[in-house]
Amino acid sequence: MSEQRQYVPHETPGNADRLQTVLEVSAALDQVEDLDSLLDRVLTEARAFANADSGTIYLVAGDRLRFAYNSHSTQRKSADPDRNRFNYLNNTIPINDESIAGYVAHSGKPLVIDDAYRIGDDVPYSFNQQFDREADYRTQSMLTLPLKSARGRTVGVLQLINALDSTGGEVVPFSQEDMLYVLLFSKDAASAIERASMTRQIILRMIRMSELRDPKETGAHVSRVAAYSVEIYERWARTHGVLNDEMRHNIDLLRLAAMMHDVGKIAIPDEILKKPGRLTDDERLVMQTHAVVGARLFSDGDSDLDNLSREITLHHHERWDGNGYPGRIDDIYRDPIRMGPGLKGREIPLFARIVGLADVYDALVSRRTYKEPWGEDQVLDTIRSEEGKHFSPDVVKAFFDVHPVLLAIRRKYTE
Repeated sequence: MSEQRQYVPHETPGNADRLQTVLEVSAALDQVEDLDSLLDRVLTEARAFANADSGTIYLVAGDRLRFAYNSHSTQRKSADPDRNRFNYLNNTIPINDESIAGYVAHSGKPLVIDDAYRIGDDVPYSFNQQFDREADYRTQSMLTLPLKSARGRTVGVLQLINALDSTGGEVVPFSQEDMLYVLLFSKDAASAIERASMTRQIILRMIRMSELRDPKETGAHVSRVAAYSVEIYERWARTHGVLNDEMRHNIDLLRLAAMMHDVGKIAIPDEILKKPGRLTDDERLVMQTHAVVGARLFSDGDSDLDNLSREITLHHHERWDGNGYPGRIDDIYRDPIRMGPGLKGREIPLFARIVGLADVYDALVSRRTYKEPWGEDQVLDTIRSEEGKHFSPDVVKAFFDVHPVLLAIRRKYTE
């Protein structure tokens, strides 16, 4: 006999405090700018509502579901420091009745399963055990529901795994009350995901405009640099005692700001920007002005995102030893642009140091019109040799700590 239940919403008295929490968390989703940060927040809160050990979010991509975000308990994360690599899988599954998530997306109805390994033959879907094998995990109870926006559009699927009892030690089935509260939360979550996805697409369209001018400035490149930067910063923050709320807020802004690190190149003449060979000294000075031009684009705003974008675009080419650019400039609007004395050491803002390393790493491992991609060992040796010269030592340490995750990012965002 199959151990799964179709959930039919019904009126059930609920706990007033729990309902208030759902409403407050749902309202807070509107404050999250970045899509990946939002998915992390949605999954974290949904797991908390149902006391779930693990969970996954899939997003709709045409007629398929794309694996978008995965989250496990804090205990399991600390046991596997490279677990974030699972968030950069390129896996997709068709929207049909064969898989559990595909079935929920296709039917539009929530589904709860008490034991994934004991699904009977009287249903069309089955459980794929591959992820359990790869992650050394045992999926048992599952709650899977569609993420439907206010317009009724299914934007994805939320899957919670292994409800835990009150002690947190035993896996139990998801309750009817769990389903009710997660379903209520999912409606606002879906609308927030739809909004954040539109923001991401707007930025990528802007990048595609830049790509018309600079073939190196691709959507894949900026997505990699942004993801590298987030992973490096998260490791840096955890080792430097940054509080979780502050870290999550910074990650939310950092991914978007990092994606726009080289937007100022749109003002560089084609004969310099697209030159296949080495630049002359004069051409190099013109190229360096893109950092200032990029900062100008964000100088008329005073939001946290504007401020961070301005900081990163202006300073991500500074060097730890003070030999970078553009250095100290009193007035970034003054023309002609003249480079100042380079910032040195911790004068360089942290996020600019992080994006600077992420950008150089991606440039070295990527093919360019003027060079072939370097081998990974050569790149890593170069970064080690530049510690304390080009790159900040604490950022270099965080980089090497998360290097396995960076490799997964490269596999996800290919040209």
